[in-house]
Amino acid sequence: MTMEPSGPASWQPDPASGIGIEWITAGGLTFETATAGEGDHLALCLHGFPELPFSWRHQIPLLAEMGYRVWAPALRGYGGTSRPEGVRAYALDRLVGDVAALIEASGARKVTLIAHDWGAIIAWAFAIVHGEMIDRLVIMNVPHPQCARREMTSWRQLRKSWYIFFFQLPWLPEAFLARHRGKAAGRIIAQTSCNPGRFGSHVQDIYSRAAMRKGARSAMVNYYRALLRHRDTLDMGDFRVSVPVLMLWGEQDVAIDIACTKGTDRWVDDLTLIRFPGVSHWVQQDAPDKVNAALAQWLPGGGADG
Repeated sequence: MTMEPSGPASWQPDPASGIGIEWITAGGLTFETATAGEGDHLALCLHGFPELPFSWRHQIPLLAEMGYRVWAPALRGYGGTSRPEGVRAYALDRLVGDVAALIEASGARKVTLIAHDWGAIIAWAFAIVHGEMIDRLVIMNVPHPQCARREMTSWRQLRKSWYIFFFQLPWLPEAFLARHRGKAAGRIIAQTSCNPGRFGSHVQDIYSRAAMRKGARSAMVNYYRALLRHRDTLDMGDFRVSVPVLMLWGEQDVAIDIACTKGTDRWVDDLTLIRFPGVSHWVQQDAPDKVNAALAQWLPGGGADG
């Protein structure tokens, strides 16, 4: 399950945090994974664009303290994780397959899936297709796929989603992310946050250095290219989610309108929605205290009976 890395980790956690970095093989890939805690209940945390396991630095210690074994992998193509070539390698069926492979590799008896941004796109699809493999789902600032499809017919959301279409262009998105030695990746987060003080130069540098790794920028952008070019790789049936879902939503999201949350209960049997005014798309980093309080209240303990 664990092997030697092919390169340095994208982030070196403070030892006092209780977070370590492991290299986990699953589904033919090697995942750079931030880990903490122990036990049979896995909290699997999936990051978004242009993030890393580092984006969960505020939540990992809490989850471990609650009794969960926590894995926060760098998604395929990110950080030190394997970087398959080609757009097709980043289609939704492959990304959902990665989650299934990680869960299988963990050997966990129970699984709580926690996800943000692109990680949440993957998590929604996983819960729809493989709901029997998880016990609970936490989604941050990404709508259910049917709500997203509905809102993409509105000019309000299309205007906010301009970047999806920009990322379809050849080479130019990669060049944008490489500007000023990769600083664009860190600045995207800092400049669209509501609490820029949480995203100082040290935080930005971690994201920027990761974006400058060989092949990383194309891999990151290929998620968006595959979203449009290979959109029918996964049969999601009736799109229903049967496990309990907690949606946490920063209302000041520059990319996804709050209207995308409407109607989620049509597709989710057990939904709790918590909105955070004055918080950006980068919710778990922008308002970690609020997010952690919500997680602590909604999630059961991660012990044998949790």
